[in-house]
Amino acid sequence: MSIRAFDATNAYTQALGRSAGSLGSAGSSLSTGTPMGAPNASFGDMLGEMFHTAVDASRKSEAVSAQSIQGKADLIDVATAVNNAEMAVETLVAVRDRVVSAYQEILRMPI
Repeated sequence: MSIRAFDATNAYTQALGRSAGSLGSAGSSLSTGTPMGAPNASFGDMLGEMFHTAVDASRKSEAVSAQSIQGKADLIDVATAVNNAEMAVETLVAVRDRVVSAYQEILRMPI
């Protein structure tokens, strides 16, 4: 993964955390509490945080959908929550695809 792709993923994850509000600490790593853009944040911490952000977004989406069924939430809130969950999952899948592609490229390198 190139530096630009890493920076873009990092920025997207932080923006998703800010826009979703109560999704958790999308701007910090899981174990160290350091910002994800910090030099000592590991790739694993970033992936773990992205995973937890996607799971939290899915849970929020389900909760808002249930509230809508009960008549306690607007359709706009449901659409926003579902869209946030979809973006988080799509980002995670895109990063996974890039990691798999990089791994396959490494396997093709001559020794």
